[in-house]
Amino acid sequence: MNRPIPSRVRVDGPLKPYADGFRRELSGQGYSTSPAAGHLQLMAHLSRWLEQQDFTLDELTHDRVEQFVEQRRAAGRVHRQLTLEGRMAPLLGYLRAEGVLPAFEPSAVTDPLELLLAEFVGYLADERGLATSTVANHRRVARAFLSARTAEPDGNQTPVDGLAGEEVIGFVLVEAERCSAGSLSNVTTGLRALLRFLYVRGYTTRSLAEAVPTAPGWRDSGISKAASPQQVASLLESCDRRSAIGRRDLAIVMLLARLGLRAAEAAALSVDDIGWRVGEIVVTGKGARRERLPLPHDVGEAIAGYCRRGRRRGDCRDLFLRVNAPHTGLSTSGISEVVARACTRAGLPRLGAHRLRHAAATEMRRAGAPLFEIGQALRHRRVASTALYAKDDYDALAAVARPWPGGVA
Repeated sequence: MNRPIPSRVRVDGPLKPYADGFRRELSGQGYSTSPAAGHLQLMAHLSRWLEQQDFTLDELTHDRVEQFVEQRRAAGRVHRQLTLEGRMAPLLGYLRAEGVLPAFEPSAVTDPLELLLAEFVGYLADERGLATSTVANHRRVARAFLSARTAEPDGNQTPVDGLAGEEVIGFVLVEAERCSAGSLSNVTTGLRALLRFLYVRGYTTRSLAEAVPTAPGWRDSGISKAASPQQVASLLESCDRRSAIGRRDLAIVMLLARLGLRAAEAAALSVDDIGWRVGEIVVTGKGARRERLPLPHDVGEAIAGYCRRGRRRGDCRDLFLRVNAPHTGLSTSGISEVVARACTRAGLPRLGAHRLRHAAATEMRRAGAPLFEIGQALRHRRVASTALYAKDDYDALAAVARPWPGGVA
């Protein structure tokens, strides 16, 4: 059981019975005395406000909390992050867990566009099993496309009534004016997913996915942009093995550069995914596929060093944790930021986390691994994805090239 953080903050009023429990909760999440006192003061303010307004705990709702925040803004007593999703979040989360505050229920959606987008998101997540980031991208594209239509839905009309191929082409051409080749590829992929969904669910009488123009083939130009061996070595050297954060960053960079994990895959790792006895690691990749990979000795040592002398012990099972409270797991952007900070320490230009995945593939290719083995290690579904890493290696490409019809050209 977590011991309450010592604090002189006094909580009176309706929330007083929950003050000690909130102290323990803050302690369990890794808050030090000063930040915890700030959250307890917020609890005291809310409790006092409820008492002054003659509200009971049964009358505490999200609307009441929003009213409390608005009144504090009007009084000029505002923290810049005093929002339900920001500074209020730890307190509201605790009160929900204790059953004091009802679970948040968003207002009923009646807008046809929002209803269609919600159905589209459910289709992508539940039926297609796409990653959260992919679903978010497809939803963004769908909203932009459907919102840009000139026909405004009214009555029983849906946001896709009268949808034609000309609109699809026009939307892509407009996006092409402002997007890079890679971004435009994301647009066309998301648009095709939307149009297939509309056809499958009966919103359109025929699939318009084929009407989406093909984005420029950025994969077919240039060579793979892998971090060089010297850059990878500099990134590893920049991690201070004497500090907790340095041990964590070292383990992250090694996973990305040696095993070719994506940033999202590293963020999704749990301590339960490490098979120490068998020397394996379970990676949750695209489409929620879970695959076992051998754990190299040096990578295993880096992870073990972080777990023994860097990772905070607690209830959170995520492998890589935030340094500052609350000590929850790092997000995908958090993993990318670890790489960015390592670049700064090493005096290198900012490299994306995916460049380290390229580096892992390039090193395997230089060591003589055939493309199909590299594809297995990187968990590619198509050989074309793996061929990206061999653009400048004609011998490797010859192993997967199909014979020219009619003989050698």
